[in-house]
Amino acid sequence: MGFFLLGIFAILEIALIVVTITKQREKTMWLKNRVIARGAEVAVFILALLLPQISWDFRFKICFFILLIRVAFAMVSWLIKRKKAAGEKSKFGVIVNAVTGIIVLAISLVPSILFTGYAGLETSGKYQVKHTQAILVDESRVETFETDGSNREVPIHFYYPETENVGKNTFPLVIFSHGAFGYYQSNSSTYMELASNGYVVISLDHPYHSFFTEDTEGNLITVNPEFLQEVMLVNEENVTEEEIIELSHKWLEIRTADINFVLDSMENVQEEGIDSPVWFIESDETKEEIQKILSMTDTDKIGLMGHSMGGAASVSVGRYRQGIDAVIDLDGTMLGERISCQDGKCEYIKEPYPVPVLAVDNEEHNQEGITMKDEYVNYVVLKNAVDSTHTYFVGSGHMNFTDLPLFSPILSSLLGTGTVDETECIETMNDVILIYFDYYLKGQGELNIKECY
Repeated sequence: MGFFLLGIFAILEIALIVVTITKQREKTMWLKNRVIARGAEVAVFILALLLPQISWDFRFKICFFILLIRVAFAMVSWLIKRKKAAGEKSKFGVIVNAVTGIIVLAISLVPSILFTGYAGLETSGKYQVKHTQAILVDESRVETFETDGSNREVPIHFYYPETENVGKNTFPLVIFSHGAFGYYQSNSSTYMELASNGYVVISLDHPYHSFFTEDTEGNLITVNPEFLQEVMLVNEENVTEEEIIELSHKWLEIRTADINFVLDSMENVQEEGIDSPVWFIESDETKEEIQKILSMTDTDKIGLMGHSMGGAASVSVGRYRQGIDAVIDLDGTMLGERISCQDGKCEYIKEPYPVPVLAVDNEEHNQEGITMKDEYVNYVVLKNAVDSTHTYFVGSGHMNFTDLPLFSPILSSLLGTGTVDETECIETMNDVILIYFDYYLKGQGELNIKECY
């Protein structure tokens, strides 16, 4: 729709050029016609709001305000200059003015070109889903990405079922970890689906690994450039397996500590309360809401889940932490399971993976497992695990296991998507996740997960 609007605006600007050069070269007429053209652009935008493809959201607001500024400036210029303007408007000036306007409008429409009007998927559960957030301050860790000696802060975002029977009904806890330079909302449809079916989901941000987040002072924290460069490095052909292991273990040390800290805070809150320095909550209203969430959370039933690097981190926490009931790895290489590599031969953790684990792969990763077998870490882990399940999606790419293709098809295609239908893929994946957690966290249903979808 952004391209459609830009095309209409360009036509109006070109029409102004043609009319001015061929018929009405006088400056006074050009000033008047410019007001008409820009007023028409505003009218086109307002009429376009009636279409289902356009909604009054962040994608179009910038463009609308630019249009208003342009028409206001044109009107003021006409009112001030109409009696004083003399002579003809130069062809060059007319063309430059129109081209500049088209460029400005194109820039203002970038959000509408990059992003869709995605507002989530329908949920299947009986509960309405609510959302709130807090920040946990880990006083045992110094923030290694800063030099001021501040403590590590971990923003957490709750998705939970709305219920009147607070304290009577308890729901299993699921922790989600996003991928490298991801964002806590990367799989919001998954959190919503789980919460609607009776789960408390915490999606956490990993500051400086997240694309962006906020700290307790309201400062914007963006992805660390060095971390971003390191992630790009491991995808280069000349990087060694030894270098990959060294870097990945450094990343996972931060991420697993974040996940463990969130779990510790959730399990200890009954004793310490949320008035402790660990919990940073913006308002008394939010504090009351989180108290309600805590009273409905069953920390004796815990599932871990993550996409990409978040999946690898979840697998690592599941291996070493007691009390984890199930782990789901969404298209993540289980980097923490590799101990070392020498001369191309990798050594893996020998003890069988101790808790039920589900690996959901894209088609290429599935083929790697088939081809490489014992040289592919995920294949080894799943083969030796106490209880493992594996499935893959035909025609899928790495980002098809997030909501990004629904939110921004252009960005997701740059990061890697397949030929699969984006909506069908994420909906089916969410069904698989629900089946898996229902079976292991609630003891409900059957584990009827297909070999592929």
